[in-house]
Amino acid sequence: MAHVSAAERRPQLIKAAIDLMAREGVAAGSTRAIAAELGVAQATVHYTFGTKEDLYRAVIQHLTQEMEGQVRQAAPVDADFEETLGVLASALWRTVRDQSKSHQLLTELTMFALRSPHLREALETHNRGVVRVTSELVMEAAERTGQQLAQPAGIIARFFLAGFDGLTMQHLTHPDDEAELACLQALISSTLALARGRVEMVAVPRDLIEGVVASG
Repeated sequence: MAHVSAAERRPQLIKAAIDLMAREGVAAGSTRAIAAELGVAQATVHYTFGTKEDLYRAVIQHLTQEMEGQVRQAAPVDADFEETLGVLASALWRTVRDQSKSHQLLTELTMFALRSPHLREALETHNRGVVRVTSELVMEAAERTGQQLAQPAGIIARFFLAGFDGLTMQHLTHPDDEAELACLQALISSTLALARGRVEMVAVPRDLIEGVVASG
């Protein structure tokens, strides 16, 4: 049998892990089961990735990069700021609709990583990366169209992602096409309003907010 290098085996194992866990859940994603999914020895998984957590980290990275690539590919080159953000948000939502199992798997891996010290750092890196990429898309759209941002791109990105994550969870648990489209439109409008400074930023005392957070 011809030898397969770790570099060649790596994407194969990532795909096998995604196929298995998207179908049966993260709990089913043991190295033995993933190896069986691909039809290789269990030792191959450990030789290629080291640990199961390292493989999970690669799965998170792969899924995120795949979705990011789809959104970037949809970015218009000659639209105004409003249309650009609308197209980007719609492209991201299309990944939720068309690849719901991938989003469900990312959600499950996120919850799993919160309980795993070995994956917690990878999760934080993943989240920072998502915010960074979203911020870059906002900045690129603003610079191309000459739109002055009323808030830092990072704040706009985190605001949008917070709403989008909630909408994604609603789709996964209780899908409703009409309601989801209305909520997505409202989220885009709210994000645009924040970016353009058309949202009244109420000056709530910082010590009050910190007190509420601390008491919680």
